[in-house]
Amino acid sequence: MPGRIERVLVTHTHVDHSPGALLLAEATGAAVLGRVARFPAGQDTTFRPSRELEHGERLLLGPNTTLRVIHTPGHASNHLCFLLEEEKLLFTGDHVMQGSTVIIDPPDGDMRAYLQSLAALLERDIAIIAPGHGYLIGSPQRELRRLIAHRQWREAKVLDALRQHDGATCHELVPMVYADTPVRLHAVAARSLLAHLVKLAAEGRASEREERYFAAAPGVSFGGTPMTLTPEPRDTSIA
Repeated sequence: MPGRIERVLVTHTHVDHSPGALLLAEATGAAVLGRVARFPAGQDTTFRPSRELEHGERLLLGPNTTLRVIHTPGHASNHLCFLLEEEKLLFTGDHVMQGSTVIIDPPDGDMRAYLQSLAALLERDIAIIAPGHGYLIGSPQRELRRLIAHRQWREAKVLDALRQHDGATCHELVPMVYADTPVRLHAVAARSLLAHLVKLAAEGRASEREERYFAAAPGVSFGGTPMTLTPEPRDTSIA
Protein backbone atom coordinates (compact mmCIF):
# COMPACT_ATOMS: atom_id res chain seq x y z
CA MET A 1 0.00 0.00 0.00
CA PRO A 2 1.22 3.55 -0.68
CA GLY A 3 2.75 5.32 2.31
CA ARG A 4 2.37 8.92 3.34
CA ILE A 5 3.88 11.73 1.27
CA GLU A 6 7.25 12.63 2.77
CA ARG A 7 8.86 14.86 0.13
CA VAL A 8 7.60 17.30 -2.47
CA LEU A 9 10.14 17.76 -5.30
CA VAL A 10 10.02 21.02 -7.22
CA THR A 11 11.58 21.32 -10.69
CA HIS A 12 11.58 25.15 -10.64
CA THR A 13 9.69 28.08 -9.19
CA HIS A 14 7.79 29.63 -12.08
CA VAL A 15 4.27 30.49 -10.95
CA ASP A 16 2.63 27.75 -13.03
CA HIS A 17 4.65 25.05 -11.28
CA SER A 18 5.59 25.46 -7.62
CA PRO A 19 2.77 27.29 -5.74
CA GLY A 20 0.94 24.02 -5.05
CA ALA A 21 3.97 22.70 -3.19
CA LEU A 22 3.22 24.85 -0.14
CA LEU A 23 -0.38 23.64 0.09
CA LEU A 24 0.67 20.02 -0.36
CA ALA A 25 3.33 20.37 2.34
CA GLU A 26 0.84 21.93 4.75
CA ALA A 27 -1.64 19.13 4.13
CA THR A 28 0.84 16.28 4.48
CA GLY A 29 3.73 17.59 6.60
CA ALA A 30 6.09 16.72 3.75
CA ALA A 31 9.43 18.44 3.21
CA VAL A 32 9.69 20.68 0.13
CA LEU A 33 12.90 20.15 -1.85
CA GLY A 34 14.16 22.29 -4.71
CA ARG A 35 16.34 25.30 -5.37
CA VAL A 36 15.90 29.07 -5.09
CA ALA A 37 16.12 31.10 -8.32
CA ARG A 38 18.85 33.69 -8.76
CA PHE A 39 16.40 36.37 -9.93
CA PRO A 40 13.06 36.85 -8.09
CA ALA A 41 11.02 38.44 -10.91
CA GLY A 42 8.32 36.07 -12.16
CA GLN A 43 9.07 33.49 -9.47
CA ASP A 44 6.78 31.92 -6.87
CA THR A 45 7.21 34.10 -3.78
CA THR A 46 5.67 31.42 -1.52
CA PHE A 47 8.47 28.95 -2.24
CA ARG A 48 10.51 28.13 0.86
CA PRO A 49 12.41 24.86 0.46
CA SER A 50 13.10 22.76 3.53
CA ARG A 51 16.54 22.46 1.97
CA GLU A 52 18.12 23.03 -1.43
CA LEU A 53 18.97 20.05 -3.58
CA GLU A 54 22.47 19.61 -4.99
CA HIS A 55 23.36 18.59 -8.53
CA GLY A 56 24.16 14.86 -8.63
CA GLU A 57 22.47 14.13 -5.31
CA ARG A 58 20.69 10.76 -5.07
CA LEU A 59 17.34 10.48 -3.27
CA LEU A 60 16.56 6.99 -1.99
CA LEU A 61 12.80 6.62 -2.10
CA GLY A 62 12.57 2.90 -1.34
CA PRO A 63 13.85 -0.49 -2.49
CA ASN A 64 15.07 -0.14 -6.09
CA THR A 65 13.73 3.40 -6.32
CA THR A 66 16.40 6.08 -6.68
CA LEU A 67 16.08 9.60 -8.03
CA ARG A 68 19.17 11.40 -9.30
CA VAL A 69 19.01 15.21 -9.06
CA ILE A 70 20.24 16.95 -12.23
CA HIS A 71 20.60 20.74 -12.24
CA THR A 72 19.51 21.96 -15.69
CA PRO A 73 19.62 25.77 -15.72
CA GLY A 74 18.39 27.62 -18.77
CA HIS A 75 14.62 27.93 -18.68
CA ALA A 76 15.17 28.96 -15.06
CA SER A 77 18.36 29.28 -13.06
CA ASN A 78 17.07 26.83 -10.44
CA HIS A 79 15.61 24.25 -12.82
CA LEU A 80 16.04 20.61 -11.84
CA CYS A 81 15.36 17.34 -13.64
CA PHE A 82 14.94 14.08 -11.76
CA LEU A 83 16.20 10.78 -13.18
CA LEU A 84 14.52 7.59 -11.92
CA GLU A 85 17.67 5.56 -12.33
CA GLU A 86 16.17 2.07 -12.26
CA GLU A 87 13.74 2.89 -15.08
CA LYS A 88 15.98 5.40 -16.90
CA LEU A 89 12.99 7.75 -16.78
CA LEU A 90 13.77 11.47 -16.72
CA PHE A 91 11.25 13.93 -15.25
CA THR A 92 12.06 17.17 -17.11
CA GLY A 93 9.60 19.78 -15.85
CA ASP A 94 9.90 22.60 -18.40
CA HIS A 95 13.45 21.79 -19.54
CA VAL A 96 12.05 19.52 -22.26
CA MET A 97 8.34 19.66 -23.17
CA GLN A 98 6.44 17.46 -25.58
CA GLY A 99 5.08 19.24 -28.63
CA SER A 100 6.71 22.61 -27.97
CA THR A 101 9.94 24.41 -27.22
CA VAL A 102 10.27 26.51 -24.06
CA ILE A 103 10.66 30.24 -23.59
CA ILE A 104 14.03 31.44 -22.29
CA ASP A 105 13.33 34.69 -20.45
CA PRO A 106 16.35 36.70 -19.22
CA PRO A 107 17.74 37.44 -16.75
CA ASP A 108 16.80 34.21 -14.95
CA GLY A 109 16.50 32.44 -18.28
CA ASP A 110 19.87 31.86 -19.94
CA MET A 111 20.18 30.54 -23.49
CA ARG A 112 23.81 29.51 -23.18
CA ALA A 113 23.08 27.60 -19.96
CA TYR A 114 20.02 26.02 -21.58
CA LEU A 115 22.00 24.64 -24.53
CA GLN A 116 24.72 23.38 -22.21
CA SER A 117 22.10 21.63 -20.06
CA LEU A 118 20.55 19.97 -23.12
CA ALA A 119 23.98 18.81 -24.30
CA ALA A 120 24.78 17.43 -20.84
CA LEU A 121 21.65 15.27 -20.92
CA LEU A 122 22.90 13.66 -24.13
CA GLU A 123 25.60 12.06 -21.98
CA ARG A 124 23.01 10.44 -19.69
CA ASP A 125 21.53 6.98 -20.10
CA ILE A 126 17.86 7.92 -20.56
CA ALA A 127 15.13 5.74 -22.04
CA ILE A 128 12.03 7.90 -21.56
CA ILE A 129 11.37 11.59 -20.92
CA ALA A 130 8.41 12.54 -18.72
CA PRO A 131 7.85 16.27 -19.32
CA GLY A 132 5.87 18.67 -17.16
CA HIS A 133 3.71 19.47 -20.20
CA GLY A 134 2.59 16.95 -22.82
CA TYR A 135 3.03 13.21 -23.23
CA LEU A 136 5.92 10.83 -22.58
CA ILE A 137 8.77 11.08 -25.10
CA GLY A 138 10.20 7.71 -26.12
CA SER A 139 13.23 8.87 -28.16
CA PRO A 140 15.15 11.08 -25.73
CA GLN A 141 18.38 11.44 -27.70
CA ARG A 142 16.58 12.40 -30.88
CA GLU A 143 14.41 14.91 -29.04
CA LEU A 144 17.37 16.52 -27.28
CA ARG A 145 19.27 16.85 -30.56
CA ARG A 146 16.17 18.27 -32.24
CA LEU A 147 15.87 20.95 -29.57
CA ILE A 148 19.56 21.85 -29.86
CA ALA A 149 19.29 22.04 -33.65
CA HIS A 150 16.22 24.24 -33.44
CA ARG A 151 18.02 26.72 -31.18
CA GLN A 152 21.04 26.75 -33.46
CA TRP A 153 18.79 27.39 -36.46
CA ARG A 154 17.08 30.27 -34.65
CA GLU A 155 20.42 31.68 -33.56
CA ALA A 156 21.62 31.66 -37.17
CA LYS A 157 18.55 33.73 -38.07
CA VAL A 158 19.41 36.19 -35.31
CA LEU A 159 22.94 36.63 -36.63
CA ASP A 160 21.69 37.02 -40.20
CA ALA A 161 19.17 39.68 -39.11
CA LEU A 162 21.88 41.52 -37.15
CA ARG A 163 24.20 41.60 -40.16
CA GLN A 164 21.43 43.05 -42.30
CA HIS A 165 20.17 45.51 -39.68
CA ASP A 166 23.16 46.42 -37.56
CA GLY A 167 22.23 48.50 -34.52
CA ALA A 168 18.65 47.23 -34.32
CA THR A 169 16.84 46.79 -31.03
CA CYS A 170 15.54 43.44 -29.89
CA HIS A 171 11.97 44.38 -30.75
CA GLU A 172 12.98 45.62 -34.21
CA LEU A 173 14.56 42.22 -34.90
CA VAL A 174 11.54 40.14 -33.87
CA PRO A 175 9.59 40.37 -37.19
CA MET A 176 12.67 39.22 -39.10
CA VAL A 177 13.80 36.45 -36.79
CA TYR A 178 10.28 35.19 -36.06
CA ALA A 179 8.66 35.69 -39.46
CA ASP A 180 7.41 32.08 -39.13
CA THR A 181 5.51 32.93 -35.94
CA PRO A 182 2.07 34.62 -35.62
CA VAL A 183 2.34 38.31 -34.76
CA ARG A 184 0.21 37.81 -31.64
CA LEU A 185 3.08 35.74 -30.19
CA HIS A 186 5.86 38.18 -31.00
CA ALA A 187 5.92 39.74 -27.53
CA VAL A 188 6.63 36.33 -26.02
CA ALA A 189 9.09 35.44 -28.77
CA ALA A 190 11.01 38.63 -28.03
CA ARG A 191 12.08 37.18 -24.67
CA SER A 192 13.82 34.20 -26.29
CA LEU A 193 15.27 36.52 -28.95
CA LEU A 194 16.76 38.62 -26.17
CA ALA A 195 18.23 35.45 -24.65
CA HIS A 196 19.92 34.67 -27.99
CA LEU A 197 21.31 38.21 -28.18
CA VAL A 198 22.68 38.02 -24.64
CA LYS A 199 24.32 34.68 -25.49
CA LEU A 200 25.88 36.05 -28.69
CA ALA A 201 27.22 39.07 -26.80
CA ALA A 202 28.72 36.82 -24.11
CA GLU A 203 30.44 34.80 -26.85
CA GLY A 204 31.83 37.87 -28.59
CA ARG A 205 29.75 37.43 -31.71
CA ALA A 206 27.64 40.52 -31.03
CA SER A 207 27.77 43.61 -28.84
CA GLU A 208 25.18 45.80 -27.16
CA ARG A 209 25.11 49.58 -26.74
CA GLU A 210 22.10 51.37 -25.28
CA GLU A 211 19.83 48.37 -26.02
CA ARG A 212 20.95 48.22 -29.66
CA TYR A 213 22.80 45.19 -30.96
CA PHE A 214 25.67 44.94 -33.41
CA ALA A 215 27.11 41.88 -35.13
CA ALA A 216 30.84 41.24 -34.94
CA ALA A 217 32.57 41.61 -38.28
CA PRO A 218 33.74 38.35 -39.93
CA GLY A 219 36.90 37.18 -38.18
CA VAL A 220 36.37 39.68 -35.33
CA SER A 221 35.29 38.85 -31.79
CA PHE A 222 34.41 41.15 -28.92
CA GLY A 223 35.64 38.42 -26.53
CA GLY A 224 34.13 35.14 -25.33
CA THR A 225 34.00 31.59 -26.61
CA PRO A 226 31.24 30.35 -28.95
CA MET A 227 29.52 27.08 -28.15
CA THR A 228 29.80 24.18 -30.59
CA LEU A 229 27.00 21.61 -30.68
CA THR A 230 25.95 19.02 -33.24
CA PRO A 231 22.61 19.78 -34.95
CA GLU A 232 19.84 17.52 -36.19
CA PRO A 233 16.49 18.34 -37.88
CA ARG A 234 14.81 21.52 -36.64
CA ASP A 235 11.22 22.58 -36.07
CA THR A 236 9.56 25.99 -36.13
CA SER A 237 8.02 27.53 -33.00
CA ILE A 238 7.96 30.75 -30.99
CA ALA A 239 11.22 29.79 -29.29
